[in-house]
Amino acid sequence: MATVLVVAARDDWPTDRVVKTLQGRGVAVFRMDAAEFPEETTLAARIDDVRPWHGGLITSHHQVDLADVSACYFRTPHPFRFAAGMSEPERRFAQAQARAGFGGILTALDCRWVNHPSAASRAEYKPLQLATARECGLAIPPTLITNSPDAVRAFAGDIPGPLICKPVASPVFIEGDQLKTVYTRQLTEGDLADLTGINTTAHLFQAWMDKAHEVRLTVAGERLYAAEVHSNTTAGHTDWRSDYKSLTYRATETPPAIAEAVQRLMQRLELRFAALDFIVSPAGDWTFLEANPCGQWDWIQHATGHPIAEGIADELLGVTP
Repeated sequence: MATVLVVAARDDWPTDRVVKTLQGRGVAVFRMDAAEFPEETTLAARIDDVRPWHGGLITSHHQVDLADVSACYFRTPHPFRFAAGMSEPERRFAQAQARAGFGGILTALDCRWVNHPSAASRAEYKPLQLATARECGLAIPPTLITNSPDAVRAFAGDIPGPLICKPVASPVFIEGDQLKTVYTRQLTEGDLADLTGINTTAHLFQAWMDKAHEVRLTVAGERLYAAEVHSNTTAGHTDWRSDYKSLTYRATETPPAIAEAVQRLMQRLELRFAALDFIVSPAGDWTFLEANPCGQWDWIQHATGHPIAEGIADELLGVTP
């Protein structure tokens, strides 16, 4: 029986919505979290000259034959979890074996992917995103990635307006058991005068782009769901993630030229899903900022009515728009 395999964190509520949508259509779904292997999920996979990978993924209450997997929805599962009492060397060894064995079997499945793990992992690199977006015809901000204070000052001298600084990778980290986020910020003259710490790691600097608002563009296959994001505070205008309470949303249309360029970008990055962020200038020009292969979308669906979960389900099932 054709089955959609869902590999995601158990507490990921956007995934809940996709699973509910699939099951509402009568589709068989096998859901698991990578953290359930090997303690709660058993893998027994075989391949030979006659058959591709087949065999079972088995839990205490559910099982699926790999040969029946028609599509896989892969969305930020938790890390593998191992038995208590392992030494640290044993745990590292088990982690490597699980990644190569369980992860290797998953990535070898010949099915529809949203998204294939290797494509999603590669697409997370912002330098690659920016280069590919530029090649696909999307406008991008002038950007510098560096650990050199002198390079920052030289870049500032070449840019007529303000600069912003933001993380190159995930802006979230844990310190003292607290979850913290590093938001985009504009650099002041004082910042440029004292760039202490820049040499400690890579930093991303961009020209500040004057904006009327931003757009979160959620892409599921050929479906594009665009939502304007407006903020009435300085913090929210600089980085809307820093002040969610100030935000309002409005469904909007994607200009045809942008839509075509975005589809080229998705093809080049080999993605079937992504959440893209754009700045829209007062003149209406769109500038690409980044693409998140596992971006959040559920609150956008709630705020705008965009049927994003339905679009993801359609993509997993191969339903054309």
